[in-house]
Amino acid sequence: MAADGFLVESATYLAAAVASVPIAKRLGLGSVLGYLVAGLVVGPSVLGLVNADPEMMHVAEFGVVMMLFLVGLELQPSRLWQMRGAVFGLGGLQLGVTAVAVAAVALLFGQGFGPSVAIGLILAMSSTAIVLQALAEKGLLKSPPGEATFAVLLFQDIAIIPILAVMPLLGGAGASEAAHADPTLIDRLPGWAAALTVLAAVALIVVAGRLALRPVLDFMATTRLREIFTATALLLVASTALLMQSVGLSPALGAFLAGVVLADSEYRHEIETDIEPFKGLLLGLFFISVGASINVSLVLAEPVLLAALVAGIVALKALVLYPIARAAKLARSDAALMAIALSQIGEFAFVLLSFAGQNRILDGGTGSLLTAAVALSMLTTPVLFILFERLTAGRADRPDDRAPDTIEERNRVIIAGFGRVGQIVGRILIGRGIKVTVLEHDAEQLEALRRFGFKLYYGDARRHDLLHAAGADEASILVVATDDKDTTAAIIEMARRNFPHLKIIARAFDRPHAYELEALGADSVVRETFAGSIEMGTETLKALGLPGFESERIGRIFRRHDTETMRILREIRGKVDRDAYGLAFRERREMLANVLQRDFQTLHEVEDAGWDAESLREEVRGAR
Repeated sequence: MAADGFLVESATYLAAAVASVPIAKRLGLGSVLGYLVAGLVVGPSVLGLVNADPEMMHVAEFGVVMMLFLVGLELQPSRLWQMRGAVFGLGGLQLGVTAVAVAAVALLFGQGFGPSVAIGLILAMSSTAIVLQALAEKGLLKSPPGEATFAVLLFQDIAIIPILAVMPLLGGAGASEAAHADPTLIDRLPGWAAALTVLAAVALIVVAGRLALRPVLDFMATTRLREIFTATALLLVASTALLMQSVGLSPALGAFLAGVVLADSEYRHEIETDIEPFKGLLLGLFFISVGASINVSLVLAEPVLLAALVAGIVALKALVLYPIARAAKLARSDAALMAIALSQIGEFAFVLLSFAGQNRILDGGTGSLLTAAVALSMLTTPVLFILFERLTAGRADRPDDRAPDTIEERNRVIIAGFGRVGQIVGRILIGRGIKVTVLEHDAEQLEALRRFGFKLYYGDARRHDLLHAAGADEASILVVATDDKDTTAAIIEMARRNFPHLKIIARAFDRPHAYELEALGADSVVRETFAGSIEMGTETLKALGLPGFESERIGRIFRRHDTETMRILREIRGKVDRDAYGLAFRERREMLANVLQRDFQTLHEVEDAGWDAESLREEVRGAR
C-alpha cells in the first residue's frame, strides 16, 4: 500500500470511529458494536471508502497483542497459580467439548476428518478482545462469571500453541510444504530441536523479565522523559511478540507472558498507564478492520446459509458452555451470562483459518464462508448482552438467583456491604443507638450474619432502584464498605449521580484507590489498613521499650502528617509527571522523619529538665 493510501485509510478508520462509537455508546450498544458497524459501513462491501487491506489488519492485530500484555500485567504469578484449577479445568473442558461438538456437526455435513477437527478447534475459540472489553464496560470482570470467563479465555490463548502444532498434521498431501510459506526459525529443525528452541524462547522472556528488564526500566525512569519510557514499554511488547512469532507461537501469547513476568514489578502501573491509550486505539482499529472484512456480497449470495451457520455456531457454543458453567457451581444467570459472553468466534480464528488454508486443510470456499461467519458472530455478542440485560432486569445476579428483599424501614444511615469492615461500622452505630439499613449482596454472608441476630437486606447496592427502596432519598449518610474496588466505585458513582444530598463515606484499599473514590464523589474516604497499621506501629514501639505515651504520641503525629500529605499530593496528582510526584512524596517522607526527630529531642529535653513520665503524660493528654 502506498504511503498516501495508508494515510487516507487511517484517517477514514479514525473518522468512522469518532462518528459511530459515541452514537453506539449513547444508544447503549457498547463501543465494540460501534466499531464493527463503522468498519462494515466504510468497508469495500458498502461505501468502499477503505479496502480490507492485510497490512492494516496486521497493524490492528497489534491491539490484541497489547491487550493481552496488559491482561498479563494484571495477573500476578501467584494469582495465576491460584487460578490453575479454573484455567485448566474449566477452560480445558470448554475447549475440548466445544471442539468435539463442532467437529461432529462438520462431519455430519460431509467434511473430512481432518477439516472437521480443524473447524472444531477454530470455532471453539472465543474473542478475548470483545469479551474482556464488554465485561469491563459493564463492571463484571471481577464478578464470578467474569472470573470464570477470563479463565476460559486464558486457557484458549495458551491452547493456541498446541493447536498451531497440530494443524499441519490435519492437512492432506503437500501440507507440510505449504506450512513453510511463512517460514519461522524452527521450520527446518528436527522435532526435538524445535521443542528446545520454543522452550528457550519462553525461558528468555522469563529470565530477561526477571533480571534484565528491571535495570533497563530503572535507567529509563532516571531520564525523566515520559516518551522514552513509553517507547521502552512499546518496544518490550513488540520484542516479545516478535520473538514468539519467530518460533512459530502466537505473538499475543508472548506479550501475555511478558506481562505476567512484569506483574510484580514496581513499574507495572506506569507501564499500564503508558500503553493503555495505544491498546484502546489499536483495538478499535482491529474491530473496524474486522467489520470492513465482512464480505457483504457473500452474505447476500448465501444469506440463509450464513445466517443459519452463525446462529448454529453461537447456539451450539452457548448450549455447551451453560452446563459446564453450572457444573462449576455458577448461578443460573451467571452461567447464562458466561455462555453468552463466550458464544462468538474469536479473533484468533482469522489467523487459524489463514493457517489452515496454507496447510491445505480447508478449501477456499469453506475458508471464505467461515471467515464471514467469524466476523458476523462477533456482531452477535453485544446484541446478546443487551438482550440478556433486558431479560434479567430486576433479577438479582447472585448464587441463588433470588430477588432483592423488600425494605420497609427508613433510617438515616445506609451501609452497603457488611463484611469485616462494614460489621465494625455497623456495631459502633447500633451500639450508640443509631438505626442503620444494611445491604449485603452475598447471600451466604447474609444468612450467616442473620443467625447472629443482625438485620440485613439482600440486594446489589449498585442498583439505583435498590438504594431508592432502602430510603436513600431520605437518608443522610451512605457508608460504602464493600470489598471489591469496582463495586465500590460503581456504588459511589451511581449514588452521587442519583442522590446528591447523601454524604458518602467509603472504604478504600490504598492511597490511589482513595484518590479515585474522591474523584467519583465520596465525601470521606478511609483506607482500611491505615488505622490498624498505625496501631501496629505503636505496639511495636512499645515492644521496643518506648513508653506508652511516647508511642501513642508518635502515632498521632504520623496520622496528622499523613493526612496532610494526602491533601498535598491530591492537589498535585495529575498536574505533574510521575517523577515530580515521586519527588513530592519523598520530600514529605523526609519531613516526617525530621518532625519525629525534633519531637524525640523535645521529649528528652523535657526529661532532662526534671519532668517525670506521669507529669509528661498528663501534659500530653491535656494537649489532645
